[in-house]
Amino acid sequence: MAKITLENIKRDPEIIDLIKTADNNLERIGYTEHGKRHLELVSQRAHKLLVKLGKDERTCELAEIAAYLHDIGNAVNRMHHGMFGAVLAKPLLMKIGMPFHEVHRIIGAIGNHNEGEGDIVSDICAALVLGDKSDVHETRVRASGDIIGDIHDKVNFAAKHSDLYVKEEGKVIGIDILIDPTQASVMEYFEIFLDRMKICKTAAEFLEAKFELVINGVRLEGT
Repeated sequence: MAKITLENIKRDPEIIDLIKTADNNLERIGYTEHGKRHLELVSQRAHKLLVKLGKDERTCELAEIAAYLHDIGNAVNRMHHGMFGAVLAKPLLMKIGMPFHEVHRIIGAIGNHNEGEGDIVSDICAALVLGDKSDVHETRVRASGDIIGDIHDKVNFAAKHSDLYVKEEGKVIGIDILIDPTQASVMEYFEIFLDRMKICKTAAEFLEAKFELVINGVRLEGT
């Protein structure tokens, strides 16, 4: 059986349409961008994180596939989209020839990636969570967004840089964010992202690392 890679996933017409539909649904209800830009970035970060932690090649590849598929559940509903995405992903992956034991690792990660609805169940899941929650950036704000009235748009628009990093030989995993204080305050960031940072802390601990958050150069350890 041929190894299924991210490139196979990206070429599948049903997956392409699900991603487009999911992002269109979120645009219609006023959510930030969850399309190819977000999925590509999260996929790259999840893969890079596990590579830096010395995980085996296939685990790193499965993490990038899970990350690329993690938001397809929004094609069904924003609520519980992680679980919807896991259910949608299984037949899609089986159809293109991925062995079931790999499929099950991926759907476990997708189904548990959303804060408040899941638990960190694997290295793949942990990497997906950290990659996903680290993507805070002005480019996620849509042209039709309410930058003044919607706090999610406001905070994302104020975020001029965000990055996921590993240091101290894998003992520390962190997210570095640069926020323009003239557009949003750090307190506004925490107002909407505190639960996300909590699941990032849990994910880092699963990977046997300490989590830290750096905002505008100020390091917040043990967040």
